[in-house]
Amino acid sequence: MKIAIIGTGNLGKSIAKGLITNNAITSLYLTKRNLDGIADFNGYKNVYLTKNNSEAIKNSDILLFAVQPAHFEGILDQIKPILTANHVVISTITGFSISKIEAKIGANNFIIRAMPNTAIAVGKSMTCLCANQQGQERIGIAEAIFNRLGHSLTIPEAQMQAATVVCASGIAFWMRLIRATTQAAIQLGFDAKEAQELAMYTSEGAASLLLTNGKHPEEEIDSVTTPQGCTIEGLNEMEHQGLSAALIQGMVASFNKINTIKKEQL
Repeated sequence: MKIAIIGTGNLGKSIAKGLITNNAITSLYLTKRNLDGIADFNGYKNVYLTKNNSEAIKNSDILLFAVQPAHFEGILDQIKPILTANHVVISTITGFSISKIEAKIGANNFIIRAMPNTAIAVGKSMTCLCANQQGQERIGIAEAIFNRLGHSLTIPEAQMQAATVVCASGIAFWMRLIRATTQAAIQLGFDAKEAQELAMYTSEGAASLLLTNGKHPEEEIDSVTTPQGCTIEGLNEMEHQGLSAALIQGMVASFNKINTIKKEQL
């Protein structure tokens, strides 16, 4: 696939790493105003670095936009004259609706919104997708790309704000839980490196159990807890201290914030 990433910041670099690692490209153009920030990609076969968005677009079929929301409208205005019937426009810009993209470049273009997370750099992203009516014809291309970089789920656009909180911001939420587990392990006698190793692989194992067995989390919890045991004692204390409530409230707060951002952009 001939892919361009327009705006290779933190997310763009993560996507690029995933695409290169998984051999998902025929060619890959990376654009950034300051190329020093993506100099690490110099030397990769069929990877091209440029400040020129038009150059990248003319040499690519799939256009992945990972720019700041404030810059996106201007970029769409600039590239509209060079878009062709072969181009698939994939936006990762939070809160920027399909209708706003259509208003800039036309509803006759293949337009897809994607919400990956930074785990895409290691092929483990949970990416949510939605498309305009025309873009439904090319949604399989987006699924093929993002399934090679983790797992994708196509959803209605109305759920994309919530997906941003659960999947993209969710990486930070899970990192905080892993950090807390690491700190607890240190307090229980492990050194810092061992503690983080225990926390990371235990969390990976928990997710893998659910993915493999297809069970509800409570079923897996039941298999660990015993009457009057240490696991249920710990779980009950965590709930008493508000673990679940704090996580839910935090995610709702994040969702409310993202909706505020969207209103400001309208």
